[in-house]
Amino acid sequence: MNKLVAIALLASTLLVQPSLAQQAVASLEASRVVIAPPRTEIARVIKAGLSSDYYGARSGSASESDAQRLYFLYGERHFEPIWLQEDASGRVRFSPAADSIIALFKNAAEEGLRPEDYLTAAIDLQRVNGDEAALAGLETAFSGAVMRYAYHIHNGRIRPQSVSENFDIAAKPIDEAALLERLASSSDPAAILAELEPRHPEFLALKATLATFKTSQADRPTPISEGPVLRPGGSDPRVPAIRARLKLTGSTSPAYDDLTVSAVKDFQQSQGLEVDGIIGPATIAALNGGAATRREDIIANMERWRWMPSDLGQFNVFVNIPEFRLTINRAGQPEYSTRVVVGTTKNQTPIFSDNIRHLVVNPYWNVPSSIIRGEIAPAVMRNPGYTDAKNMDLLYNGTPVSPWQVDWNQVSANNFPFRVRQRPGPGNSLGQIKFLFPNKHDVYLHDTPSKSLFARSYRAFSHGCIRVEDPFAFADALMANEPNISRTSLEAMFGPNEKWVNPKTQIPVHLAYFTLRVDADGTIRNYGDVYGHNEALIAAMGLSASPVPEIIADANPVADDLSP
Repeated sequence: MNKLVAIALLASTLLVQPSLAQQAVASLEASRVVIAPPRTEIARVIKAGLSSDYYGARSGSASESDAQRLYFLYGERHFEPIWLQEDASGRVRFSPAADSIIALFKNAAEEGLRPEDYLTAAIDLQRVNGDEAALAGLETAFSGAVMRYAYHIHNGRIRPQSVSENFDIAAKPIDEAALLERLASSSDPAAILAELEPRHPEFLALKATLATFKTSQADRPTPISEGPVLRPGGSDPRVPAIRARLKLTGSTSPAYDDLTVSAVKDFQQSQGLEVDGIIGPATIAALNGGAATRREDIIANMERWRWMPSDLGQFNVFVNIPEFRLTINRAGQPEYSTRVVVGTTKNQTPIFSDNIRHLVVNPYWNVPSSIIRGEIAPAVMRNPGYTDAKNMDLLYNGTPVSPWQVDWNQVSANNFPFRVRQRPGPGNSLGQIKFLFPNKHDVYLHDTPSKSLFARSYRAFSHGCIRVEDPFAFADALMANEPNISRTSLEAMFGPNEKWVNPKTQIPVHLAYFTLRVDADGTIRNYGDVYGHNEALIAAMGLSASPVPEIIADANPVADDLSP
């Protein structure tokens, strides 16, 4: 079927079935699509040009989607121009609204964006020379640039999944037709577009820092590079730069001497790091905070703020993976904070937002199939007593079976017919409580018997779930709005049986990834790029030609840790 005929048929169908309009034009929130006939010559030219663009686009391509979107947007307004108008002499020029938006395009770098993405050759008024077809192309190209800019300030210009599939983030919708109409009729279109910008205080603080970055660049020290973990008594060519950062003078030796170790410990104490004198990724990141922050880091973190929901919730849980920290916020202010352990670089904690719906005391741990296949199946096949030693049940069709009654010669790790769960108890990998926000990744917050890991600065040791240092203090703070649930009532449930608690109100939880955090006083803190997402985004944004650095894991990995 001809694409132009398909457009007409689709439009007539969508008038009767609004829900199909939302499916067919995912970027539009309008409940119906109206294709109105053109009434002027330029409108007919605009319609013909849009039809040609759609007809000539490759099926399923982004160009086809863009052309279809513009066809519907202009079709609702009889294909009349939005951005072009005639002056008193009959000369076609940009409207005042268009001029205001062009000024925004020119200053896009202040938003961490690129002016050239919007000020393209296609929107050059001087090139059209009165040609109606060229004018029509200019009109629609400008609308495309406006929508691109609006999308970028609202959702970022990089698709999160192109950085890592562990970013489970959907774009926030924009009612493009309504936005174009508001912009075209407004005396201040910049204010309307500003409504799409994140209002998160840390985003605004980063934007303010970006605005002054160029003028203060001469005073910025060169960031200290990543490298091997440095221990007291060792040697490293970065030591002189570390001394300079700590304002130590008198030595240019690469030896990590006692005086430098003492200064590093004082610095670690001031930053809330483990005070051990060991210089690893967390200490390097902290040394690179504040004045040593790179411009590309600011822009990449601004981009990730654009990926976040516009409203984090009046009362929410915020887990920042590079910081290895969880915070409960009320009205934008921290109310409770604690250390967490997150996924390893191999088993990364995904980045997404959801709602905490349940608390489970004395939880079973239903072991994920990946852990069964990779670790438990081989262990129990070697030693059938393994599951009892780990307080685990072997389940076949939901019924516990004795591993001693299984003919293990007929079973392989890749064809393992059993589910495995760990029974409630002091040694349960989930500890005594877990906090559920049901999701496709099967990750959650939970207690853990492995408390020693919280003393480390680098805390990426789990299979993807998030372990909380003091889960019952966290639970007490989390249930602050629930009069019938408290730490005392939860601890009273301790025992051999799993018990579910369902708060009346779901609590937003955000698993986020920010390598820069801005304190209330404007201080910028820098955290290690534990999964390499920050450098990958910098490369995707074209901000640096340098390769993505190797991710440096903790120097003291945890052996035989089956915890989620």
